[in-house]
Amino acid sequence: MFARSHRVVLESYGRRRSRWRLPRWLVLLLCGTVLGAGGVVVVQERYLPPRLTASAAAELRSAFEQADGERLRLKQTLAVTQQRLQTALAATSAAAGELASSRAAAERLRSDLASVVMALPADPRGGAVEVRAGRFTAQGGELSYAVVLTRERSGGKSMPGVLQLLVTGESERGAPTTVALKSIALSVGSHEVVRGTQPLPAGFRPRQTTIQVLDSVAGRSLGMRVLPIK
Repeated sequence: MFARSHRVVLESYGRRRSRWRLPRWLVLLLCGTVLGAGGVVVVQERYLPPRLTASAAAELRSAFEQADGERLRLKQTLAVTQQRLQTALAATSAAAGELASSRAAAERLRSDLASVVMALPADPRGGAVEVRAGRFTAQGGELSYAVVLTRERSGGKSMPGVLQLLVTGESERGAPTTVALKSIALSVGSHEVVRGTQPLPAGFRPRQTTIQVLDSVAGRSLGMRVLPIK
C-alpha cells in the first residue's frame, strides 16, 4: 500500500489505431491499367472499324466460307483446263509433226514424178504443151484415161487450158464413128497428169483416142497426139 506509485499514461483510442495506405507502385500500376484500358477503348471507338454484331459476324463467316469454296472450285477447274490445254498442245504438236512428214513425203513424190515425167519419150508432134504419154482402157461402157502433159517453158506459172478427147471406133452397127467426150478444164505447169473416166455410147467399140490440148473450148491448139485404146 505504501509502495512507490507509478505514473500511468492514458492514450486515447483513436491514436492507438495504425493507419494502412496502398503502396505507391500499386497505385501507379492501377492507374496505368485504367489509362491503358481507356486508351484501347478510345482507339477502338475513334480509329478502328466498328465492332461487328453477332449476326454480322455470322454473315461474314458464311460469305467467307462461300468464297473459299468458290475459290477451291475455280482452282480445280483451272487444273482441269490446264490439263486439257496440255493435251491439246501435245496433240497439235503431233499433228504438226505428221503434217510436216506428209508434206516432205508429198514433196519427194512430186520430185520423183517430175523425174519420171522427164524420162518419158518426147511428143513427136511437139507444141506448146506436149502429150508425153497416155493410157486408155474401155470397160463397162466407160473410158478410163491417164494423160501426162508437160511444158518446157512454164516459167513457174500454170497455163489454163482444155483437154478434148476424140474417140474413134465403130458404132453398134459397125459404122466408123468418132465420139467427142466432155471437155476437161485443166491448168498445166511444168507437168500435169490428168486422170478420170467418161461414159461411151451404148454398143460403141473404141479403137483410138485423139488427145487435143486447147487454150479454150474450140480454141487454139496447144498440142495433140493420137494413142490407141487397150
